[in-house]
Amino acid sequence: MKSPLSTVKEQFGDKLKLVSAVEILATDDLWLDRLSEAKGLAHVSNAKLLKIHSALTQVKSEFGSRSKLIQSILELEKRAKDAGYQARLEKFTIPRLVDLHRSAKRRSARAAAASAVATEKKRVVRSKKAQAKAAAK
Repeated sequence: MKSPLSTVKEQFGDKLKLVSAVEILATDDLWLDRLSEAKGLAHVSNAKLLKIHSALTQVKSEFGSRSKLIQSILELEKRAKDAGYQARLEKFTIPRLVDLHRSAKRRSARAAAASAVATEKKRVVRSKKAQAKAAAK
């Protein structure tokens, strides 16, 4: 596994280019500005900058904006009308929202698979009961 410094040098050349790439992606529709104005992004670690950059590029390509990502999470968790939960999600950072979306997507896929298995079991039981009734006649 490569160190964050070697990854930065390989993909961007130096840290300043990575910081500028993150600043370009950090528009108002994607980014919550919680940075210290005195320090800025230049004082953030390479690992964190890489994580922020990958999360911002993923959200921009898949959803387009932060609000669409939040709506997708709400729909996956079947809480689209829950205004309190939506307000809470709007305070989260992009990497945290990406992680929430990934886990909600997995949960919904598992639930769909489990319901499909349960439906198949019910169908098999019904057909066996019907066969038993037919055999009894």
